[in-house]
Amino acid sequence: MSTLRRSLLPIILLQLHTLSGGPAAAKVPALIVFGDSTVDTGNNNYISTVIRSDFAPYGRDLRVGAGSGQPTGRFSNGRLAIDFISEAFGLPPLVPAYLDPNADMSSLATGACFASAGAGYDNATSDLFSVLPLWKELDYFKEYAAKLRSFLGDDKAQETLSEALYIVSMGTNDFMENYYAVPSGRAAQYAAASDYAGYLLGVAEAFARALHALGARKLDLNGLPPMGCLPLERRAATGACTEEYNAVARGFNAGLRDLVARLDGGLGGGARVVYGDVYGAVADVLADPAAHGFEDVGAGCCGATGRFEMGYMCNAASPLTCADAGKYAFWDAIHPTEHLHRFIADRKMNTTLYEFL
Repeated sequence: MSTLRRSLLPIILLQLHTLSGGPAAAKVPALIVFGDSTVDTGNNNYISTVIRSDFAPYGRDLRVGAGSGQPTGRFSNGRLAIDFISEAFGLPPLVPAYLDPNADMSSLATGACFASAGAGYDNATSDLFSVLPLWKELDYFKEYAAKLRSFLGDDKAQETLSEALYIVSMGTNDFMENYYAVPSGRAAQYAAASDYAGYLLGVAEAFARALHALGARKLDLNGLPPMGCLPLERRAATGACTEEYNAVARGFNAGLRDLVARLDGGLGGGARVVYGDVYGAVADVLADPAAHGFEDVGAGCCGATGRFEMGYMCNAASPLTCADAGKYAFWDAIHPTEHLHRFIADRKMNTTLYEFL
């Protein structure tokens, strides 16, 4: 097969799947999600924490589902990458939050999000903001699996759990909100960020193995983005990316790639583990915004500056919030716009996740 044909194959497969009618053709019957604010579809609405986005203007550009244009608890102006990925597999276009009281098992049977904004691999990170630690996300998944068996029956539930795609996306908070922000915490315990990364990778491995033991056979472990280029983490004086943070992200990602390679060949039971490259997708947008349909990649859309507004500082009264978030890579000082989320999802589908179609 020629190089050109190999490069086009993922895109062709995705288009054929989309045209073929959706769920009946899908090999993935459900999307199961763990992580932080990059994938939290609203769980933090239902716990006692200040890390929330259940207010305007969050969600203002959401155009699917009931209550279009309303905040859902997603830290964006619209949908997240996982929502687009769900739709690409012929599943519903919005992944429901497990803690949402309006999400019954008929909707959760095709997708469930256990992520919590502010969470990390490190329990100490989640404790900083009183959000769901990773072990609690896993406990909720166990509860979900039991409910799924009651709802679908043992055989159908087991099939769903083994064929579902499991996405894990976290780690940024561990560095940005914990290691670098709390000198008396993990930074005092781990002299080098690379040492702390090793600890986090150990947690990631244990979590992946726990999911496998509970029936997961298709895992997507997401790497970190270029953290130093998030608007909040850029140099205050110049707006330049903080390359130290980007180097830490690349080092963690290299370790995660190695972990994925070990798990993919070693878990057994027909398990497939893939690496979700978020860094490359975001870096490409930052390097050449216009080529990918963006105009501003250095500041968030929300607020007067776009450099520090997020959460409660990004609200309906925030002055000078941009009119067209589609021109921006970031919605607030940390989180991507729906436009960037869609780009990340498309890149992942066409480079990695297409093999699960």
